[in-house]
Amino acid sequence: MLDAEPCPPAEGATLPHREETYMPRQRARAATVLSGALLLLVTGCASDNDTDKVKTIEPATAAASPAVSNPPAGGVVTLGGPVSATVFDDDTDTVVMLTPDARGLLLLPGSVSGMPPGALSDVPLRTVTLPGGVAALSAPRDGVVAVPAGRAVVRVDLATGDTTSTAVDGDVQAVALLADGRMAVGTAAGEVLEIEADGTSSDTVSGLVSVDALGEHDGRVTALDRRQSSVTEINFDDDRLGLALRAGDGATNLVADRFGRVIITDTNDGELLSHTTDPLMLHQRYPVPNSPYGVAVDEKTGMVWVTVTGTNEVVGYDLSTGIPVEKHRYPTVRQPNSVAVDSESGTVFIASATGDGLQRIDVTGH
Repeated sequence: MLDAEPCPPAEGATLPHREETYMPRQRARAATVLSGALLLLVTGCASDNDTDKVKTIEPATAAASPAVSNPPAGGVVTLGGPVSATVFDDDTDTVVMLTPDARGLLLLPGSVSGMPPGALSDVPLRTVTLPGGVAALSAPRDGVVAVPAGRAVVRVDLATGDTTSTAVDGDVQAVALLADGRMAVGTAAGEVLEIEADGTSSDTVSGLVSVDALGEHDGRVTALDRRQSSVTEINFDDDRLGLALRAGDGATNLVADRFGRVIITDTNDGELLSHTTDPLMLHQRYPVPNSPYGVAVDEKTGMVWVTVTGTNEVVGYDLSTGIPVEKHRYPTVRQPNSVAVDSESGTVFIASATGDGLQRIDVTGH
């Protein structure tokens, strides 16, 4: 953790103090934050004009995975290359995968069973060519997924493969699709832009160091800043930052779900963090050893799936009670940096960042 002197909140950010309660790790595997959770101070004192003075950390990365020691559960489809990001679209029953250079979007029907290595020619895999950029995917909406593409966002119609590009005034790192065709776009300069359906920018919120992931629920947008290991509300109505929370000491990935949760993997500390969004508040934190990284939520059951790259595993947690409960644990392909869930069937998909393929686990059958 970075040391920082107490300081006033950033202009546009609200950082009141609250009490935080933990259960000792020696006595319990869970650490649950009660309704009076502490709103943690983001490292340094930032405003719209002095983010260059903020103390930052190097963004956390997934631990390098060892060679696979246990056969991956379920089936594996070989893809011929590594995958850095994965989401699932229920509308089109499509597993959506992005290559590390963000130049190739791979689309695979979710109903395809795992196949042995070498069977790629038998898989109805489609590839959409993209301009390249940051390898990040947002949650699909209405059969469309958005991909950062340098100083633009490319929206891909998953049914047809057609693409639409929207220019952005900044280097795009994250996108969240909003209602009515709008987008929230996060940039490397720490800004979040609200882009209208016609491509015009209507609002800009500044003050973060970088915007590395965005989540949206019921019109509320939250941003993950990896360089500050923080999560922050984005208030487009007032063009300012809202509540900000420290998210451990090395937050890497964020997902927002229909239950009103913002769930984050803290890779450096080995923890899973669950927040409420109205207001933004840390609700649960739970130890997940061996480098938790990818995260996805089953929107039907609420099950949270986390990949653990240090041991090549994916773990399913039930967060419905006061203490998260581990329900599933499966061996995976090597370097499982991303995970997605088909909420209709409960099927879990894990993609390898070292080119070992896409794993499909039918949870009901295990």
